Amino acid sequence: MTKKTAVVLLTGCAGFIGYHTSLALLRRGTRVVGLDCVNAYYSPGLKEERLKVLQQEGGSRFSFFRGELEDAALVEQIFRTEKPDTVIHLAGQAGVRYSIENPRAYISANISGFLNILEACRNYGVSHLAFASSSSVYGMNRRAPFRETDGADHPVSLYAATKRADELMAHAYSTLFALPATGMRFFTVYGPMGRPDMAYFKFAQAILAGKPIDVYNNGDLLRDFTYIDDVVRAVVQIADRPAQADPDFDPENPLPDRSSAPFRVYNIGNSKPETLMHFIGILEDKLGRRAVKNFLPMQAGDVYMTAADTSALERDFGWKPSTPLEQGLEEFCRWFLARNTNGTENGKP
Repeated sequence: MTKKTAVVLLTGCAGFIGYHTSLALLRRGTRVVGLDCVNAYYSPGLKEERLKVLQQEGGSRFSFFRGELEDAALVEQIFRTEKPDTVIHLAGQAGVRYSIENPRAYISANISGFLNILEACRNYGVSHLAFASSSSVYGMNRRAPFRETDGADHPVSLYAATKRADELMAHAYSTLFALPATGMRFFTVYGPMGRPDMAYFKFAQAILAGKPIDVYNNGDLLRDFTYIDDVVRAVVQIADRPAQADPDFDPENPLPDRSSAPFRVYNIGNSKPETLMHFIGILEDKLGRRAVKNFLPMQAGDVYMTAADTSALERDFGWKPSTPLEQGLEEFCRWFLARNTNGTENGKP
């Protein structure tokens, strides 16, 4: 795709990764068409704030549609009128624990909504669909680090199951209709303007307010925390290069991350799992306060460890994570503290 003239449809543009990716595309001259329902899963005010920045930054190069993925007529209208060359699909219902209490929201947005995107990509000749998946698909896997060639058939949450289903649906469309599609398995993304439902954001809110933080599995958890700037760099690089069929694909020994169809899957992670207690310690240092820790058992739907092998991304795109955890948390805490200093409440707009 020609970076300066391409039209990119970016779903979930008011979300955390979607906002930062939209901003990066706009700053390089790409025209971005955004779609987001701005739901109340977490603070709509923060999402509106992100949208305001995108509108100011993009001007006429940013168009925004407010609506749901499940609205097939709206999705079709956007493709028909805006004619996107590339689709970066980051919208969907997020959250592991929320999926236990509200399973239908995940089927609606992550399955039915994704089907509408696939159908529109098929019908309007999109050159590439890059879509969000999750490290959660690795589920019960314990062999570390997680590789794209590992099986991903034992999810421990409905959220993870819907993300794996998205990968399978995309592969079917790639096979049937030669739609280039690339799945992006994100590993615990954090940073400024982040998601208030994520643990690091909740920890910062509680620590600053002098309230206890819930530390699951008594702190014995490992996470591959990945800074937002590194994630955005990977998303843009992947979106710029449509997936290709693997000429060496062996149907008698099929690997799950590639195909004889134009389909690929990549991990996007920091490749350096950190203990939860180490993460909390850095957060305490950057915020200048100690946390009151409430140790709890493992939560249903959680996994013990996430650990990304990103050698495929490095091989194919030259991408490597470049932000150490301490640096990334310093950037987040600087933003978070500035918001509180300016009179916002607990990091919320």
